[in-house]
Amino acid sequence: MLPASASHIVGGEMMYECLGRVVPGHTRYRVWLNIYQDCLGGHQDAIGSDNPAVFAIFDGNGNRVPVGGVVYDLVDSSGDIAIPPNFHNQCVNNPPSVCLRRVTFERIYDLADNASGYYIVYQRCCRNASVINIANPGNTGATYSCFIPPQTTAAVCNSSAVFKNYPPQIICINNPLIYDHSATDPDADSLSYGFCEAYVGGSITYPKPGAGQGAGDIFPPPYPPVTYIGGFNALRPMVGNPPIQIDPVTGVISGMPNLVGRFVVTVCVYEWRNGVIINSVTREFQFVVTNCSKAVVADIPQLSTEFNTYIVECDGYTVQFKNHSTGGFNYYWEFGAGGDPPASSTAFEPSFTYPDTGVYTVKLVVNKGSTCPDSISRLVKVYPYFNADFETDGLPCPKGTLQFKDLSKATYNPVTEWAWSFGDGHTSSEQFPEHAYDEGGDYTVTLASRTVKGCEDTIQKVVSIDRFRPFAGNDTIIVKESYLRFNATGGSEYRWMPGTFLDDTAVYNPTGYYPDTTRLDYVVYVKSENNCEGYDTINVWVVGQAAAFVPTAFTPNGDGLNDVFLPIGIGYNEVDFFRVYNRYGQEVYYADRFKAGWDGTYKGAPANAGTYYWVLKITDRFGKEELLKGDVTLVR
Repeated sequence: MLPASASHIVGGEMMYECLGRVVPGHTRYRVWLNIYQDCLGGHQDAIGSDNPAVFAIFDGNGNRVPVGGVVYDLVDSSGDIAIPPNFHNQCVNNPPSVCLRRVTFERIYDLADNASGYYIVYQRCCRNASVINIANPGNTGATYSCFIPPQTTAAVCNSSAVFKNYPPQIICINNPLIYDHSATDPDADSLSYGFCEAYVGGSITYPKPGAGQGAGDIFPPPYPPVTYIGGFNALRPMVGNPPIQIDPVTGVISGMPNLVGRFVVTVCVYEWRNGVIINSVTREFQFVVTNCSKAVVADIPQLSTEFNTYIVECDGYTVQFKNHSTGGFNYYWEFGAGGDPPASSTAFEPSFTYPDTGVYTVKLVVNKGSTCPDSISRLVKVYPYFNADFETDGLPCPKGTLQFKDLSKATYNPVTEWAWSFGDGHTSSEQFPEHAYDEGGDYTVTLASRTVKGCEDTIQKVVSIDRFRPFAGNDTIIVKESYLRFNATGGSEYRWMPGTFLDDTAVYNPTGYYPDTTRLDYVVYVKSENNCEGYDTINVWVVGQAAAFVPTAFTPNGDGLNDVFLPIGIGYNEVDFFRVYNRYGQEVYYADRFKAGWDGTYKGAPANAGTYYWVLKITDRFGKEELLKGDVTLVR
């Protein structure tokens, strides 16, 4: 049974044509299935077992519809076609060997009118095991099907869209991919295109469901989609730079593949009638990217994120073209601006001034008329003018909310996308965002905006936030019957609360007199010249007598905690001296004020860990001197 597994099948599509009414209540359709076989590496037994194909028919409600008294219809092939390769060996370096055959199975059906339509289904297992964008491809089968919309006497008989071109057999890595995957519609319906899901069908045990007794069954839809892996999905079946995309209007697939491998790619064609999608047709195919390289490559780079677009020119009408082609000795450009003869150039990198706004197709032919020419077409979109701009509104204060106003101006509106970066790690995609900065400073704000026509512009401005930091002062301990001079900072206006013991509550440096022991919390309101407002608190602790405190250890390791050896005096007016000695009697530090301290260095180098000795001479507010001694441990 295993040799019949369909690893040789690299793709397929099913379509239908309405042939009209034949008997009352019935419509005749021609249904055909194309499967694409790898006739070079495929197993011959598996290739031979494709014929006949097995079709199953279900109505739109999932009910099986017998045809000619049988559940399954075995359809013999109507012939096969060798698909010509999409390259010439003499024009491709190290070309891989390929062989692709298309086999067609065709059947005529007279289907009774119903309100749910019909599904025609074919299933085969399994896919080529070397496929890299889906899970377990060697054990994952495929479903190819078509849906025939409901038919009534009054309804227009619909035929499906039909793909115009054969699928590509090889794609060279890091070469531009431009492949026309478009279709035609016999009913003149409008068509759109998109990547879509591939579906599972069949199994290793039953690689050809419905082929005979005990050979498995074909179940009605819906069918499970394949499982994509490695960051791939139905809408991103391949990777490239520029990305692999399909134009929803033209059906052209473009991009620059940058990963070697075999990829399942599924394209859906949607039929539109009177603004409504009435049906779709699907082609699944394995796109093969190899290490081949073309001897001649025509390459107009894609500088825009717009599909297959060289540039969206929004500063004027003149476009300077870049040419990344290789292997060329002559170049022929047509700028798509019309004229007889058409506007053209033979320069390597020409410039051209377009007569008006609009979308133009520029074409470059490299080595025109030679054995190995190559060509590429890109879009050029001309929509001048566009300038990004913005302003801010609100107080530029820390924690205050600023309103950012988009002022971008475009000749061809609307502006549809905004990418803000506020310079502090925060971003927004709104047109008029609000943002608050935690700290004062200068921040570079960037706005990148984009119009519906694809014009893009970026502007940067520096937004200055007031370095506003209200500060009431450090918490303080004093002795009763003392004065305290406050020194708040951060603004131009101040107001202290409460006013207890203060001589003035509307200055930054009021003086307080404290006749007895107490503990008070003062709050100062601060307002800056930019009208930023804030508050800070200071605690004042009034004790009954003077005291001096000297730590017994410190750790000068730069962590911000206990890094300095510092005496603390309460109720003392001055320090006569503060000296520190090592065990050899050498003076390693000297100071004559309280707020100075030893940082644990000696002669510019870190002092050794160990015990040091200190002497502190201080004078209290009444003029009485005191001499204090002790030791301290320096810990490293």
